[in-house]
Amino acid sequence: MLPKTSFHTACVAYAQLRLDAARAGMAAAQDSSNSETKSSAGDKYETGRAMAQQERDRHAAQLHEAQQLLGALQKINPELVSDAVRLGALVSTSLGLFYISIGAGKLTTTEAQDFLAVSAGAPVAVALHGRRAGDEVVFNGKPVQLLAVR
Repeated sequence: MLPKTSFHTACVAYAQLRLDAARAGMAAAQDSSNSETKSSAGDKYETGRAMAQQERDRHAAQLHEAQQLLGALQKINPELVSDAVRLGALVSTSLGLFYISIGAGKLTTTEAQDFLAVSAGAPVAVALHGRRAGDEVVFNGKPVQLLAVR
C-alpha cells in the first residue's frame, strides 16, 4: 500500500484546485462587472452588474469553502500512524480505501490509487470511528470488514 502522505497530497491538490478555480471565477466575474458599460437602457446595465456581483459572491463562497478544506488538511499530520480509525487515518475495508480527512469523495493519488476522502463526520467514518484492523461493523445493513488501519 502507498504511504499515507500520497493520499494526503491528493487531498491537498484537490483543495488547491478548488481554491484556484474559485479565485479565477471571482476575477472573471469582477472583470465582467467592470466591463459592463452604461447604456441608454439603464436597467440592462444595472442587471448585468447585479448578475456579475452574484457570480462573484458565489465564487467567494467557494473560495471560503476551499480555504476551510486546506485548513482542515493542515491540522492532519500524515506521518502519524493510527491503530484505530480517527481523523487522519487511512482505512482499508471490504468496501474500499478511505482517508478520513475532508469530504472530497473519490480521488486518485499520483500513483493511480483510487480512494475515498471522507470527513470525520461522514456516516461511514462515524460507523468506523475507533475501530481497529480485524474489526467488523455493519454499515447500511451490510457487514464491513476492516482490513488495515494506518
